[in-house]
Amino acid sequence: MKITAAQIAEVLQGEILGDENVSVSTLSKIEEGQSGSLTFLANPKYTSFIYETKASIVIVNKSFVPEHHISATLIKVDDAYSSFSKVLEYYNQVKLMKSGIEQPSVISDGVVYGEDLYLGSFSYIGRNTKIGNNVKIYPNSFIGDNVTIGDNTILFAGSRIYSESVIGRNCIIHSGTIIGSDGFGFAPVGDGSYSKVPQIGNVIIEDHVEIGAGTTIDRATLGSTVIRKGVKLDNQIQVAHNVEIGEHTVIASQTGIAGSTKIGKHCVIGGQVGIAGHIVIGNHVKIQAQSGIAKSLKDEEIVQGTPAISYNDFNKSYIHFKNLPKIVNEINEIKKTIK
Repeated sequence: MKITAAQIAEVLQGEILGDENVSVSTLSKIEEGQSGSLTFLANPKYTSFIYETKASIVIVNKSFVPEHHISATLIKVDDAYSSFSKVLEYYNQVKLMKSGIEQPSVISDGVVYGEDLYLGSFSYIGRNTKIGNNVKIYPNSFIGDNVTIGDNTILFAGSRIYSESVIGRNCIIHSGTIIGSDGFGFAPVGDGSYSKVPQIGNVIIEDHVEIGAGTTIDRATLGSTVIRKGVKLDNQIQVAHNVEIGEHTVIASQTGIAGSTKIGKHCVIGGQVGIAGHIVIGNHVKIQAQSGIAKSLKDEEIVQGTPAISYNDFNKSYIHFKNLPKIVNEINEIKKTIK
């Protein structure tokens, strides 16, 4: 995709110094800029690079005054950093602006879809599924029967959406994600084996949710597993059956959440956290990485460790833990002295 300095300036409402017709097709750091690339200068520490960069266009602050010759075309804006972020967003939107149904692909009976659908090749949509406007479904994706997908949602390649799942508007589902697989439900039998408990619920994902690659969200045994609006899940997370995650909670990679646990709003959960089942975690809770949560947590708690304790208590305890051999030796010396 090529875009000219004039087009970029129009998007940013910026002032052009140089050739307005020069075009770029890629983005770069200012120190790594090459012909045909767009970059920016916001941090004064990088000013020297603007005189050396081979980038075709550089976004700069209006306050910037060149001290030497610059070969690149400049676009002057109020805030170069936020403007470059805006260009990134625009670039990404254009890059993902696909439509049409590629072949081979399968659209089953009773499917209803809106305008500007993109369906990548080797994808499958099951019976009676409803898909909104401007939905992008990349190749090799599977969507089961009776699924609902809201407007402007993107499913990247290899997504698997099981039957009866509900996905809201403006969601992003990354490659390899599985939504609606069976929960881990088995009942012990007298002979020591296990019989499978049917998982007949579904998964509900509300609006503006992003789910990282390789994450698995299990369907409920009964009722729904629910991911509330604004939740952001990293790659390779396991969400078990009947879990509920509150609005705008963020969870880092390799976290596992056991069945029927309820997590509140605006929580921040680090990587490799293990959360036991059938507990309640309050709102605005922070859980440090690699913690093990075995009991319910109140609003605004900050915890760390396995089993997790207060973050401050953990740090104090860790100091003593590091000194434990020394403390034991001192105790032994005291015992000898007393004897």
